Amino acid sequence: MSSDPWSYDGKKVVITGCFSGMGEAAARELVRLGAEVHGVDIKESPVEMASFQKVDLRETAQIDVALGEIGGDIDASFYCAGLPGTFPPLEVMQVNFVNMRHWTYEVAQRMPQGGALAVIASTAGHGWAERRDAIEDLMTTPDAASGFAWCEENLDTVADGYLFSKMCTQYFTMRTAAELIQKGIRINCVNPAPTESPMMKDFEATAPPALINAWAQPIGRRAQPIEMALPLIFLNSDAAGFISGHNLHVDGGWAGSIDSGSLNQNELIQKALEG
Repeated sequence: MSSDPWSYDGKKVVITGCFSGMGEAAARELVRLGAEVHGVDIKESPVEMASFQKVDLRETAQIDVALGEIGGDIDASFYCAGLPGTFPPLEVMQVNFVNMRHWTYEVAQRMPQGGALAVIASTAGHGWAERRDAIEDLMTTPDAASGFAWCEENLDTVADGYLFSKMCTQYFTMRTAAELIQKGIRINCVNPAPTESPMMKDFEATAPPALINAWAQPIGRRAQPIEMALPLIFLNSDAAGFISGHNLHVDGGWAGSIDSGSLNQNELIQKALEG
């Protein structure tokens, strides 16, 4: 552990989804904190980094090429890429889960002890326990190709891809922690509330804004990208060195209020639809 557990000085980090939104905010802050930042996205990031690789995260082979180009040990990984439900369901599953899992294992092989991985999931995955059998079935697939084949064979379960992919991400974070910690590597994820990022227009294309705002309670506003980036950066810092397998709710109290009964999700949805 560094003498300053909050510092990223001298750390080599990789980040997907650094073109915009939460990923861009995280990349910008990591550069400010002194990290050697290597970015991956389908569009070039506006953030000046040590390197940038243009990658379509729907293509597993492109991930392998990019990581080969980056080379060397990696201290921390931030998987901030994701597709909304406006994309074809199988593409959503490929980026949000199947290739996220592939990325995780490939990067973990390059990490020394003390390495850490952080992933962006969503409050949309909060009900993962209701789909546990299907999620575990997908988890038994050994690689990206077989994982994608499973999705093709289970389109009814996949549905629009977004909800199920985020459930899988939360469960994967918890399940994989025990395996990785044996190698001295941690993994965690954050579950954002609705956030004012460029992807929001896609969410609003499939659901009324009032319905989306039902997930922005009890705080009563949507988050800003930096409010997700900072907790993500904390999870991969030495300051969080004893935290692993954790789904961190960054949602202004939504999950806790739903779980405790302070808020009723069905009532929030009904009120939003009536409004």
